[in-house]
Amino acid sequence: MDKLYFDGILSDKPEQNPDFYNWNRVEVRYCDGASFAGEGFDGEHNLYFRGQRIWSAVMEDLMSKGMRSAKQALLSGCSAGGLASILHCDEFRALFPQTTKVKCLSDAGFFVDLVDISGGHAVRSFYDGVVTLQGVAQNLPKYCTSRMNATSCFFPQYIVANITTPTFLLNAAYDTYQIQQALAPISVDPKETWKACKFNHSACDSNQMQILQGFRNTMLNALQGFAALDKNGHFINSCFTHGQIYDPNKWYSDNSPTIGNKRIATSVGDWYFDRSQVKAIDCAYPCDNTCHHDL
Repeated sequence: MDKLYFDGILSDKPEQNPDFYNWNRVEVRYCDGASFAGEGFDGEHNLYFRGQRIWSAVMEDLMSKGMRSAKQALLSGCSAGGLASILHCDEFRALFPQTTKVKCLSDAGFFVDLVDISGGHAVRSFYDGVVTLQGVAQNLPKYCTSRMNATSCFFPQYIVANITTPTFLLNAAYDTYQIQQALAPISVDPKETWKACKFNHSACDSNQMQILQGFRNTMLNALQGFAALDKNGHFINSCFTHGQIYDPNKWYSDNSPTIGNKRIATSVGDWYFDRSQVKAIDCAYPCDNTCHHDL
């Protein structure tokens, strides 16, 4: 196994991670393909999907090793791990007594139920396959599956406003993974008219940039119900990137991305420790010159 480096929010260096450097930090390696929510069996290929059991076993192990005595806890994750932080947030809260301060942080996990460049729903089709194959439905929030289909309930926008535990959403408004895999995947762009643009935003023409601005608007609209709740926080910067909490240059450094002169780590810390409310949404690209764009 490759050596793991604890950087960004996992760093033990106060100059890189001022609010959480002296916490006990655990990284749970992602391994199941459904944000630790699967519980299915593919008889044809003899494949077992046990993401939910893995999650439960890891939590049981950590609690037995002292986590049950924690006075403060933060469940965080990036990308699929960010989605896992959303799906398991209230479940994580329930592990602790009410006297424990528990919150959740999702980085690049706010995957949007969007219309792709062909007018279809490529990402919804992909999610439907994951949910069906892995038997995810039984582990999704009942308040959602009681009124919507299970595939919809795998999209954060349909569940985040109902999470009772305080939650923070960190996301790039021009999330490069979603642009590449949901907005303009190769399956809906056989002539590869978006190939240059989706891997380098400086190569986008005016029409493509207009569509990308529409993607940002879709994300912000999907965020509204969640954002209206005082207990929650968010930091939506206008960068072309995917994942920011584990990169020390993005998380907390002299040239980290900022909104209103406040860095990501400072924003998360202010929200977690109730120093101030954090509801930060950047102006649209190209106004932010603090971004670390992924080319």
